[in-house]
Amino acid sequence: MLRLTVFLSLAALAVGSSEIDGVTLHDPTSTVAYARLRRVAPESVGMSASRLATIDEVVRRGIAAGGFPGAAVIVGRHGGIVWEQGYGTLDWQSKVTVDAERTMYDLASLTKVVATTAAAMVLVDRGRLRLDERVAHYLPEFRGGGKEVVTIRDLLMHRSGLPAGADLARRASGSESARKAVLATPLVNSTGTQEYSDVGLDVMGFVIEHITHESLDQFVEQTVYGPLGMRSTVFRPAAALRTRVAPTSGRARGEVHDGDARALGGVAGHAGLFSTAGDLAVFAQLMLDRGAAGSSRLFADSIADIFTRPEPGWRALGWLTCPGDGSCGQYLSSRAFGHTGFTGTSMWIDPDRDLFVIVLTNSVYGRPGGGEAPVAIVHDVRSDVVDLAAMAIGDGGQYPTPPWRLRSELQNGWWSGSK
Repeated sequence: MLRLTVFLSLAALAVGSSEIDGVTLHDPTSTVAYARLRRVAPESVGMSASRLATIDEVVRRGIAAGGFPGAAVIVGRHGGIVWEQGYGTLDWQSKVTVDAERTMYDLASLTKVVATTAAAMVLVDRGRLRLDERVAHYLPEFRGGGKEVVTIRDLLMHRSGLPAGADLARRASGSESARKAVLATPLVNSTGTQEYSDVGLDVMGFVIEHITHESLDQFVEQTVYGPLGMRSTVFRPAAALRTRVAPTSGRARGEVHDGDARALGGVAGHAGLFSTAGDLAVFAQLMLDRGAAGSSRLFADSIADIFTRPEPGWRALGWLTCPGDGSCGQYLSSRAFGHTGFTGTSMWIDPDRDLFVIVLTNSVYGRPGGGEAPVAIVHDVRSDVVDLAAMAIGDGGQYPTPPWRLRSELQNGWWSGSK
């Protein structure tokens, strides 16, 4: 089976380890090898090139309908990339074409898994974070109104009882004020009630910062992105990178679209991360390899299993699982996991098929003539791309029967008075 092609950094060392409570813990001072993925022929990993080629039609339909000015798509299997393509341009006015390896997108809620959950996985692996510990153990100020019973697991499972958002633009002035407002946010449901909460992941980010004595962006850069060679994955892109960023709405390039993340200074547990499809492919492969990066490890395989195991309500720890519909399509296995982002991004990973599918767009940018594009366009495109990737797998020569028409052909809800 093809796996990662690994380029060792100077003096790259195997990760040292110890064991606590039956979980292998890794030495945080060890150096992990840089890794990138190689391109392979679809047929060499049991996939149909002709079925993958239909992805072109799907994405171009979305662009033609005004759903987004451009997109980056990468499909990988058995450790290699079988499909990689940039489509369209960074915005409707620009002549700069999208490059799947270079164009940076505002990931929005993909931040929850690629930054915050990834950091939590590393810290649990190192024995510095316990999933069933109460949040107040790490953040004593997180108290009142029943918050004392909320655990780390509750935050990651979106069952803390915290609300969806914190409305920080109204409640705060400055990042420190915003942080205090997040911690002071009262529960709106009893703990155990599942409700998707940006606030909960922001609190999770604060826990990580308390444990590590570093900002969230510094910690994930040092422990995840740097070791993996994800050099285009950053919060608050520097000026030198901004020409590569696909803009969202009327905001300056490189400024996070999410208002609460902006209020927190651009680094938040729920949003704020920018990346390329190429970098995310490396991260997705890390998850398929259950924490392994070549001959080294970022976290134990048991940690990957714990965090991605499907739980009731189509959730895992930090991750979404696949209900057989939505942006994960209809053909991934019940063990598939991933996440989406409000800006028009998605990443789905299927361990049963050893497959990942990444679709990045800036669908919130608006339409050429003004106004917002119907969310159905990016929803259908992301779903179709995942379905086509899954239907391209023909292990043993047997390919799934495709639907009579793809969502992007039906175009329900793409225009008013939808087809």
